[in-house]
Amino acid sequence: MSPAIKNSTIYSFENPTSTAMKAKILYVEDDVTLSFVTQDNLELQGYEITHCADGIAGLKAYQDGDFDLCILDVMLPEMDGFALATEIRKRDLETPIIFLTAKSLKEDKLNGLKLGGDDYLTKPFSIEELILKIEIFLRRRKLTNTTNPIVLHRIGRYQFDYKNLNLQMDSFEKILTQREADLLLMLVKNKNQVIKRATILEAIWGEDDYFLGRSLDVFISRLRKYLKLDTSLKIENIHGVGFKLNTNL
Repeated sequence: MSPAIKNSTIYSFENPTSTAMKAKILYVEDDVTLSFVTQDNLELQGYEITHCADGIAGLKAYQDGDFDLCILDVMLPEMDGFALATEIRKRDLETPIIFLTAKSLKEDKLNGLKLGGDDYLTKPFSIEELILKIEIFLRRRKLTNTTNPIVLHRIGRYQFDYKNLNLQMDSFEKILTQREADLLLMLVKNKNQVIKRATILEAIWGEDDYFLGRSLDVFISRLRKYLKLDTSLKIENIHGVGFKLNTNL
């Protein structure tokens, strides 16, 4: 068993979800043992896995394929995971990216999130935790793409199309990541009301955790930047409590 995976159990799930059976995942990892064990377990869960051992091969596979989610190791030969994620985000702002990292420094984790990553796992990790994160992202993406009616939200002078991840005002237009859209929608639905940090983290990230809290701060900063053209809007930080979207409309 690779030291990058917790415990020694090979998990086998006999009834993979319909989401998993259809999902195609790009998995880029250079550790031979870890990649074998992880790919084997994910395929047992019903996912279709394309595995690459370096960043250049991962980029080519991404360009040639059509993936529902990407799992990228950070420390890769040829092109590291951060550089690979940057290239993916130039072409695609929607597909979820999960980083795998042996580094525990919060600066490295935050850097990955700033580059467009949606989540991360620190090695050693459990297969169960990875599968849980995958299922959360795929379920959210599937619901967004297939069942949500088109609803346009007004945010000050902005128009927000949640289903199509689109935020625009006059000549400004921004295609959001899924997590940015989820967070903005939560703020909009609770405008002029304080939303507790723990409530946001549990609803969008799946749990209330210190490092995920830092990730939330990164996403709040992004949304503030996108909304700065309308000075009547303000995402207020209620110290020690949470956030509030202040708007007169």
